[in-house]
Amino acid sequence: MFSLKNRIAVVTGASSGLGLQMAEGFAKQGADLVLMARRIERLEAIAENFRAQGARCLPIQCDVTKTEEINRAAVAAIKEYGKVDILVNNAGAAKNAGVLEMTDEEWNFTIDADLTSVFKVTRAFAKYMVEKKYGRIINIASVYGQVGNTAMDTIAYHSSKGGVINFTRAVAAELAKYNITCNAISPGYFETELTADTLKTEYFTNFMKTTVPLGRYGAKGELNAAAVFLACDEASYITGQNIKVDGGFTSV
Repeated sequence: MFSLKNRIAVVTGASSGLGLQMAEGFAKQGADLVLMARRIERLEAIAENFRAQGARCLPIQCDVTKTEEINRAAVAAIKEYGKVDILVNNAGAAKNAGVLEMTDEEWNFTIDADLTSVFKVTRAFAKYMVEKKYGRIINIASVYGQVGNTAMDTIAYHSSKGGVINFTRAVAAELAKYNITCNAISPGYFETELTADTLKTEYFTNFMKTTVPLGRYGAKGELNAAAVFLACDEASYITGQNIKVDGGFTSV
């Protein structure tokens, strides 16, 4: 079960953190990869490591807020492999502030990076899935897309990730007739390059211990099982769902 052999998986935001970890999870199950991020030198080094392990890997420099770059990336992926089976919309960024202080620029930056980018990348790649009558789209949302929080003010991030979850449902309904599924994964607190400075503070560590039933942050690779599951053939009757990988955070 859960083989991804002969499948082509596209992962955005793949130069570090959860994106790179999910790419590693796909490769271990036999998938070949298209890795997208802005840092091409880092992607090329990562690609060499995957090739040394026996996986084909195409690194593509891409800013997921720029339509032309996204469309070029999709064309390059199809030219290289002839198809795309799996798309993981993982890339994102955020400027944190509350509703009373957030500027228009901070709001627009976060919505563009975390929600509009998911629309643009899905639009570019899904049309090739439609041609093949097969696809697995996985959007990385967040537990903050379903709840508020008292630890930090980040109104645009909450809003964008809530949008990603309902975008997922809408795409699932629209593309089901083409044998394409679309699901979301909502991570809880995972330590990555982007979150380490916040999560390592005494304040946030104590907050986590009182709000996460498992009493710890997510560890490297603990998101991979959900991603591999949703990407595989065995999950063919699962669409429009949101799987929370959060240590129980949203259960209490």
